[in-house]
Amino acid sequence: MSVQVAQDSFTRSAGKQLLVYGLLSILGVIVLMLGLSWASGQTGTATGTGQAVDPATNTISILMAEEPPQLNSTLATDTISGMVLGHIMEGLLTYDQHNRLAPGIAETWEIGEYRAVFNLRRSALWSDGKPVTAHDFVFAWRKTLDPEIASQYAFIMYPIKNAEAINKGEMPGTDLGVRAIDDYTLEVDLERPIAYFDKLVAFSTYLPMREDFFNSTSGKYAADADMMLFNGPFRLTTWVHGARLRFEKNQTYWRRDEVRLDAIDVPYITTDTNAPLNLFKDNKVAYTSLTAENLQNALERRWHLNRFQDGSVSFIEFNHRPDRLTNNIHLRKAMQMAQDSSELVYKVTKLPGYLPGESLFPVWLRGVNDFFRVEYPAPVVKLNLEEARRHLELAKADLNLKEFPPLVLLTGDNPISNILAEYFQGVFKKNLGLDMKIDKQIFKQRLAKMASGEFDLVLAGWGPDFDDPLTFGDLFASWNLNNRGRYDSPALDAQVRIAQNSVDPKTRMDAFGEIQRILIEDAVILPSYERGVVYVTHPHLKGLVRRAVGADPNFVYAWIDTQ
Repeated sequence: MSVQVAQDSFTRSAGKQLLVYGLLSILGVIVLMLGLSWASGQTGTATGTGQAVDPATNTISILMAEEPPQLNSTLATDTISGMVLGHIMEGLLTYDQHNRLAPGIAETWEIGEYRAVFNLRRSALWSDGKPVTAHDFVFAWRKTLDPEIASQYAFIMYPIKNAEAINKGEMPGTDLGVRAIDDYTLEVDLERPIAYFDKLVAFSTYLPMREDFFNSTSGKYAADADMMLFNGPFRLTTWVHGARLRFEKNQTYWRRDEVRLDAIDVPYITTDTNAPLNLFKDNKVAYTSLTAENLQNALERRWHLNRFQDGSVSFIEFNHRPDRLTNNIHLRKAMQMAQDSSELVYKVTKLPGYLPGESLFPVWLRGVNDFFRVEYPAPVVKLNLEEARRHLELAKADLNLKEFPPLVLLTGDNPISNILAEYFQGVFKKNLGLDMKIDKQIFKQRLAKMASGEFDLVLAGWGPDFDDPLTFGDLFASWNLNNRGRYDSPALDAQVRIAQNSVDPKTRMDAFGEIQRILIEDAVILPSYERGVVYVTHPHLKGLVRRAVGADPNFVYAWIDTQ
């Protein structure tokens, strides 16, 4: 899922064993033995108004870097929207507090080679009291695949029989291999045997949507809080665009007795890197992530620091459309060899927990018997200015140019993105003599420009949608609309098909290894870093779950403990 570069939408993998791999040693200097001394003003009588943790109303307050760009699950593509949807909606399967797949709306299920059957629980209700039925999944999935809505995540449903043909306009939506046998039995025909379909249906694109309510919104579904129905642990009761949100416990949720918070207030939406620390310090928010700039401040206050790798990768994505200069392989090779992700991570951003980017596939992914990147090391690209400049001259000859015009680098409108953009602008000017124009946009507008191809290069990122290497491996398949630069390689597509169609682990991992090689040798992207995070939480907030697969941060299992 598209991530906001260097912002607060962090996640944690289900069943990840990165600590065993030992790559968090770069944070070893930071504080595992720090004690907790809470700043003055952090305790006292709860008023229920603007307080980080309010036992009187059983409410916590948090902040967001951006408001969710899209809460229509058929269209959502980013981690912020995914975090919100993970609190207010529930699919057939979900993730529990231990980051394991768990029953959701489906009470039981059986997945065979070519057919899956999900038995829905009769206690699952929408927030208006009506039952969640198999028909709601059929409607939502057909809507996602409707070519007229151009869902960028339609591809994730392609394992369903006829889904790809429907999405390409070659078959009617009614031919989709999904049926409501009755209100509580959903039957799915699969296009091929698939080793991870249970993980797919836990993703937000597979969420249900009720047809009668959708039609009643006259095209405004999910535009505001009152334009949605909810079947998850919370309801979105307030949404003041650009200002605040509020979630309240959903009293019709089938597992409501296990939800311990009554409300989650989001009174602050800000990209200001200083605001989160100040709000946390002033007892206004219950948790915040730390940056390199404010980490020292946290250490001086002797706050207890938490850390983890969030599973996502960041990179520069090139525009491969034929009318763009960046479609030229020699220009991309020149830029690939003229920058060093280690310098970016260790000398420029200096963000805690970050690892230099070497591949689209992050280090935590599992292979056959070990971590994928242990079994399939990424081809090494070293800084080589002589070779980079040779490729640049070849690019000029190919394009019949004496000098390159300024290239457009699309980026987010936040301090860390500014640092990254200015670093790359300086590096490519110094090492290659290339001029670069920075196009700074807010998160939502950046996503829109990425989708329409209004860039030469873009600072992009990707977080896992499900716990399998394919969640990264198919990102640059020609049919994937999240392939924003429209890279098109029959060789890569063929390997993606192998990874999709095989159930043999070795065959699949061999295909991912070949995808990794193609991406690097063809300079499809420039990996920047794998993201880590250090964060602090209010001492009375317990049960916060961090994950790379699923909604993060996750407060469904959180509670207030004043002892």
